[in-house]
Amino acid sequence: MTTVLNASPFLRLHPDDNIVIARRQAAQGIDWYDGNGAAPVMSQEPIDLGHKMAISPIAKGQPVRKFGQMIGFATEDIAPGEWIHGHNLGVGELGTDYEFATDIPPAPTADEQLSFMGYRRPNGKVATRNYIGIISTVNCSATASKWIAQAFDDELLAQYPNVDGVVALVHNGGCSFQFDGPEHRQLARVLGGFARHPNIGAYLVVGLGCEASQPSYLVDQYDLVQLDLPGQKEQLPLVMNIQDEGGVRKTVDRGIAVLKEMLPEANKVERMPIPLSELILGTECGGSDGNSGVTANPALGVASDMLVGQGGTSILAEVTEIYGGEHLLTRRAVNEAVGRKLIERIEWWIDYSGKLGSVINNNPSVGNKKGGLTTIYEKSLGAIAKGGNSPLQAVYEYAEPVTEKGFVIMDTPGFDPASVTGMIAGGAQIVCFTTGRGSCFGCKPVPTIKISTNTPMFERMQDDMDINAGRILDGASVEEVGQEIFDKIIAVASGEKTKSEAQGIGDEEFCPWVPGPVL
Repeated sequence: MTTVLNASPFLRLHPDDNIVIARRQAAQGIDWYDGNGAAPVMSQEPIDLGHKMAISPIAKGQPVRKFGQMIGFATEDIAPGEWIHGHNLGVGELGTDYEFATDIPPAPTADEQLSFMGYRRPNGKVATRNYIGIISTVNCSATASKWIAQAFDDELLAQYPNVDGVVALVHNGGCSFQFDGPEHRQLARVLGGFARHPNIGAYLVVGLGCEASQPSYLVDQYDLVQLDLPGQKEQLPLVMNIQDEGGVRKTVDRGIAVLKEMLPEANKVERMPIPLSELILGTECGGSDGNSGVTANPALGVASDMLVGQGGTSILAEVTEIYGGEHLLTRRAVNEAVGRKLIERIEWWIDYSGKLGSVINNNPSVGNKKGGLTTIYEKSLGAIAKGGNSPLQAVYEYAEPVTEKGFVIMDTPGFDPASVTGMIAGGAQIVCFTTGRGSCFGCKPVPTIKISTNTPMFERMQDDMDINAGRILDGASVEEVGQEIFDKIIAVASGEKTKSEAQGIGDEEFCPWVPGPVL
């Protein structure tokens, strides 16, 4: 059975590739043509959507190439037409001869300065949403924090149309680590980042009283003040310790009363035009598949470059899923120091995972592999496409405040809730999340735009997906979908609800990453 080139289910991504990917299910006996008159390559077995097929002989130990880059090495001889996956492809060792600032691309520019309709806080920061937050310092105060938030149902909040909700920022840690040690400081950086986040218009801090993660430490070390309510004078945030309040019930009752006083003031905000240069975008990929690096991620990279061209900021995270592609980013670094900081973070992860008896390339996940991803190198090369083609301006540690304009990297783990939590703590007011398997993600107080990498999943999960980048596999251009994502970013930043927001998702995804021991 043969097919014409345009109807072929197979797609070659780069002239140097010795594989093609299936852009839809391909049965055994389907031909792929190179378009240059060479003999066709026939699939020797069924090839699933997003999976790879060899188009030339690959000897054992020889590199397999996708995107024009090595994604691993053949673990046995592979004939043309064979399916390539974990049974015949392994990671091997890549070279580490890095170059720094040798291929700095020109910074994107824009013909006109665009704006979105956001909130301007009294301290000058810019918000896309308006939440009241409850900052729980320790797991022991999580239940009380949740009970306070649950008192504010849709019926009550309907009286305050400019308030998006009350969110309890609860977590499983906050104690059993060294006071003022690295784990304590990192957790406090996350909690402080959320308390100071412009999408949090007002907040209170709820602790137990005896925890290592003391509320007073958080307030003092991260200069927490209540200054985001209209007409309000700067003052220290309200801190409630359950032990001092007389127990959970009294804490909850007082917290509810306090928030009811905050609501009328928080509701006074109004949206106004704000330059896109003040927007910080967090980019994430989760539940990835073999098409993530072909459709959604490069399209998001186009949108990322467009935002950078407006003077805004775009964050690429998940350093464990940059591993294997970092050499491409160090060349884009604006100077050697920025590039070397990325390598330092890669080396930290190699050491960290080794101490715990793991390896940094213990990836992709089960779902990733079912979707066609085989090695961490393949996954990383697709993941970094979210960062577009802008110069790399800075590298931040987890949850550090992002102050540099342009394309930046934040060191986060690959676990999506922890990664997005870090970017939001760093200041991201909007998130774009690409997925091939169908991740259902949201993270209050920041809206998350979800982008499907393939059409079948988009059609199955239309209640969860905002944009279908799978159209690229059917002929739409990456630039066309990138423009669609960019337009959606502006609309959502201006108040349009995402699919995850419409379903109320986002209360459980606050997930601070603390890498040290629990004592």
